Amino acid sequence: MNNPTNEKLNSLSGSVIDAAFAVHRELGPGLLESTYKACLAYEMKKRGMQIALEVPIPVLYDGQLMIEVGYRMDILIEGCFIVEVKSQEGLLPVHKAQLLTYLKHANKRLGLLINFSSPLLKNGIVRLANSL
Repeated sequence: MNNPTNEKLNSLSGSVIDAAFAVHRELGPGLLESTYKACLAYEMKKRGMQIALEVPIPVLYDGQLMIEVGYRMDILIEGCFIVEVKSQEGLLPVHKAQLLTYLKHANKRLGLLINFSSPLLKNGIVRLANSL
């Protein structure tokens, strides 16, 4: 999906948040990030979403595409929406900067940062947009 509508992005955002709440209800806070990522991916597949895990993010430098520079988005949904999963005591500005960087370099418009270690998951969800 190269140019999704705002309606499509909002729908995906809502679906991902619903899936994240289901995972958090089942597991609670305090587990490893990899556990939440796997369970969220499973939950989204179960709901019929097309997902890809650990998608490399290329960086354009001096006219050259640097593909293997180590940046990887946690989950790419429907080819247009990025989800970054965390399991930390709290979100820091660097986590938001990470997602914004991924949105910019992957040329995507919308993403979610989800911190599953928040006792109340709603306090651990940040929605960020790239103005492109």
